[in-house]
Amino acid sequence: MAEQAAPATAREWHLAARPQGWPVPADFALVEAPVRTPGPGEILVRNAYLSVDPYMRGRMNDVASYIPPFRLGAPMDGGAVGYVVASAAEGFAPGDAVLHGLGWREYATLDAKHAVKVDPAAAPLSAYLGVLGMPGLTAYAGLLAVGALKEGDKVFVSGAAGAVGSLVGQIARLKGASLVVGSAGSAEKVARLVDEYGFDAAFNYKDAPVAEQLAAAAPEGIDLYFDNVGGDHLEAAIGALGVHGRAVLCGAIAQYNDTTAPAAPRNLAMAIGKRLRLEGMLVGDHAALQPQFVAEVGGWLRSGELRGEETVVDGFENAAEAFLDLLRGANTGKMVVRLDG
Repeated sequence: MAEQAAPATAREWHLAARPQGWPVPADFALVEAPVRTPGPGEILVRNAYLSVDPYMRGRMNDVASYIPPFRLGAPMDGGAVGYVVASAAEGFAPGDAVLHGLGWREYATLDAKHAVKVDPAAAPLSAYLGVLGMPGLTAYAGLLAVGALKEGDKVFVSGAAGAVGSLVGQIARLKGASLVVGSAGSAEKVARLVDEYGFDAAFNYKDAPVAEQLAAAAPEGIDLYFDNVGGDHLEAAIGALGVHGRAVLCGAIAQYNDTTAPAAPRNLAMAIGKRLRLEGMLVGDHAALQPQFVAEVGGWLRSGELRGEETVVDGFENAAEAFLDLLRGANTGKMVVRLDG
């Protein structure tokens, strides 16, 4: 594709203040900044889509974790896809589509070693942020490598209408689970889980206690739980898991904005007698699965056996609001921001 020259300045989102509890718009600042010409080994990319993800909330706190916190008064970062505008790196040319980690800005200058070429003819560009990107690999590796899904397993997924959860349920079904149950936060999402994603059952966690609704949906219990929520969902799953059950601890969005310690799970002692395995996961530990993941999930996408749902927010100026909406559960599937132009 033809590429125009980059402007002298462009916009980027900075973290203006560390949120206390739920983030608010004033915690973010939209800033005009110079666009840097690439040096040796670097490329300049015009971002077309950027990703907003739940893990970014943790990076807004000034605490040590598996990934450094965002710096105040500096551009945030995250997954993005776009087109090379200028290149001083071998193997990259203007017009190439790339996936990289400098989102939250309109233009990004980066070391080409940190960019991966993607094919917009093989899948929509935004798919490389979702079903064929980090959320997709999280679902695939978490379910199959960490959770060790077996044919016939009964599976429960929380946050099941989100970017990761919606794929976990579909992959579990495709891999032979005997029962797939999901929880979500609205009647519309619950209906989509069953009607469009092929879940056997789903419930709205706001309607009644999670444990009560899970027992009704899976009266014989579950073998595997994929946790995106934490709190009362994890407590309910511990109660429903059978002997030698497994729980994949991927996220805990229910408590990301809490300022006090979570009340649940209160039944962790049950893990002893049931000999449960509760294992945390980070997608970065499973990079070796990437070729297998792309081949298998890409095949399911092409055949129509798997759906990669997206919620697209238009306009770079709306990126912070899109992130806040993500935390509120306003998305179905992967939340992405489509930049203007």
